[in-house]
Amino acid sequence: MYHSWLDRWDERRAQRGEQGKERTAFVLDADRAFPGAKATTNLEEFCALAGQAAADPSFFDEPNQSNEGFQRQDGWLKFPSSMTTDVEENNVVWAKITESGSLDRVMVIFHHWNASARNRQIADFFSKRGITVVEIAMPYHFERSRPGAVHADYMLSANLGRTIQSLRQAVWDGRKLIRWLKSEGYREISVLGMSLGSWVGGLIAAHDANVSKASLFLTGGSLADMVWTGRATRSIRESLEPEITLPDLRRAWGVLNLENYAGNLARPSLALHVVLAKRDKVVVPELSERYIQRLKDAGARPNILELNCGHYSLATPPYILWAGLSLKRFVAGSDKSNKADP
Repeated sequence: MYHSWLDRWDERRAQRGEQGKERTAFVLDADRAFPGAKATTNLEEFCALAGQAAADPSFFDEPNQSNEGFQRQDGWLKFPSSMTTDVEENNVVWAKITESGSLDRVMVIFHHWNASARNRQIADFFSKRGITVVEIAMPYHFERSRPGAVHADYMLSANLGRTIQSLRQAVWDGRKLIRWLKSEGYREISVLGMSLGSWVGGLIAAHDANVSKASLFLTGGSLADMVWTGRATRSIRESLEPEITLPDLRRAWGVLNLENYAGNLARPSLALHVVLAKRDKVVVPELSERYIQRLKDAGARPNILELNCGHYSLATPPYILWAGLSLKRFVAGSDKSNKADP
């Protein structure tokens, strides 16, 4: 009976999250995803470019690795994004820093899609335990929101090219921040990604050797499958479905599929922690299970916590307490290995 109530609570929360989400036009917008590519007028050409990007190990590398432009004041950090978009507010990255007084460990948090506020409780909890917390704003969120937008529709949408551009920008911004933290003297850098933020955190961990630990909450491998099957993205599927099939969407967004980087995530120097919700309707369990199996097949040994709750109810007691304690043990622990003992 309790879990039936929990499912209803999650559904009510999902319905509130639907406010303002509407069907939009299906757009390729290849120039946003692959600048400099030849004019692309059809889906097959777009998918060919996406395949090339997925095979390019430098696709998520910043073009200009510079620490210029960083400004830190009163617990805030801002710096120019390495990617320029047509939304001026989105071109400046903001991050909230909660200091621990130590340069030993720092954790960078990538929030969920349409987050309305940073999480002071998490930041305070870890900073009091010797772990500095940096909460970065992903594209089109918080201080970077598009004027007049009721949710972060430019971050994830039926515009195939803009979605790739936004995720790529989020990765570039995160890697730029991590490089700055390293230059400031932080010894061990962890990333925590939540829901859509877990795709950003996972992509960064897969491509940046400065990351020694990655904790992925409510995650899955294929972004295309998540959008197609997830409760929170129904309006996007409704926009996509008349124009594209799921197999083609997987091809178009293959560069964003974490399963394609399982080998990178299985490197011995990276430790992985995954928190999943067994009753998740946003990132459905089948999607997460497939991703976990792909990681294991690549040789990774992730620390996995599965809780009998939904996507949204993970944020409620007792589930958030169990998840938080598991995360604390992972981030504060000394194990950096992604491999099982021989």
